[in-house]
Amino acid sequence: MWSVFSLFRTLSLSMSLHAIVFSVIFINAEGGSLSKKRPFNNSISAIFVFGDSTVDSGNNNYWKTPFKANFPPYGMDFINHIPTGRYTDGRLITDFLVSYVGIKEYVPPYLDPTLSLEELMTGVSFASGASGFDPLTPTLSGVISMQKQMEYFKEYKTRLELAIGKERTEILINKAGFLISAGTNDFVINYYGTPFRRKTFTISSYEQLLLQQVQHFIQDLIDQGGRIIGLVGLPPLGCLPAVITLTLGGAFHNRECIKSLSSVGFDYNQKLQNTLKTMESYAYGAKIVYADIYTPLDEMIRNPSQFGFEEVHSGCCGSGYIETSFLCNPTSPVCFDASKYLFFDSVHPTEAAYYYIFNALRPLIDQVLKNYS
Repeated sequence: MWSVFSLFRTLSLSMSLHAIVFSVIFINAEGGSLSKKRPFNNSISAIFVFGDSTVDSGNNNYWKTPFKANFPPYGMDFINHIPTGRYTDGRLITDFLVSYVGIKEYVPPYLDPTLSLEELMTGVSFASGASGFDPLTPTLSGVISMQKQMEYFKEYKTRLELAIGKERTEILINKAGFLISAGTNDFVINYYGTPFRRKTFTISSYEQLLLQQVQHFIQDLIDQGGRIIGLVGLPPLGCLPAVITLTLGGAFHNRECIKSLSSVGFDYNQKLQNTLKTMESYAYGAKIVYADIYTPLDEMIRNPSQFGFEEVHSGCCGSGYIETSFLCNPTSPVCFDASKYLFFDSVHPTEAAYYYIFNALRPLIDQVLKNYS
């Protein structure tokens, strides 16, 4: 469908546009501070994050991979305009989440060697940009696999037990929220971007492969003590600016979503919901939540002015058609106001887009928090 060279040149740090969203934020006109009040007096102890670049707050900075985002213009709207390794102009949804829950302002990357015990106890991200559920996906880009992320979580538990004891660690894990955001890279980079999986899998059988990986990962979290687990579905895959560019052969005019690819995401989401419902029925008290981000993203793309966007088919960085990660760098031209763009680069959404996605999911967020108040 696309050349391997083109995909690795542009999408190796692709993300799932679907970050787990159990959060609400209060942003002033200048992107001000977030509320610290705990809604519903919830008792969530920490937030642990797994997945790809929508929830990687900087782990790739400490991993031997060229695919990072720790340089401008990334972070241009973050506190002190610091590029932290987040693949956007400002905050990730997970940052909004921990602030709304009342834990802290930002989710740090687990691999940051300077983290304090308090930071560890209140939650970290194990995510890695360009990762996916299919073990082949992170291998293609040399990033941290979901399996390795799970190993890091188990290592984390051991570290915490040595610091605060096994009983306190068990209680903390039982009351924590687990957020998982992955899947887009499996389709965009892996299945459609290389011939390897397409030689042996139809799109339907590949979806089943991914769903099996999802089940294994969630079951592992439950076995480790996780009781509040959330996972979102795919976005409209055919609406990523880089995907549009590659599919239309570099066309820069009359750009629109590729419906056939977006329909793949829609179909996968239906199967994912059924899988999660089945898992919850025998999860022994664990709450497994599915969050639909396909619908709000589709609405933003169809009616951009309603959400304050002026551009939804290209990103803020560079031409907005093909740049991501190292192609979006300090020498790239950047739009004046990222909040007018749905995407920051050709793959990753802006902080403003994350806010509207969250807003659409607020009823679900509040429902989850009410159960743990």
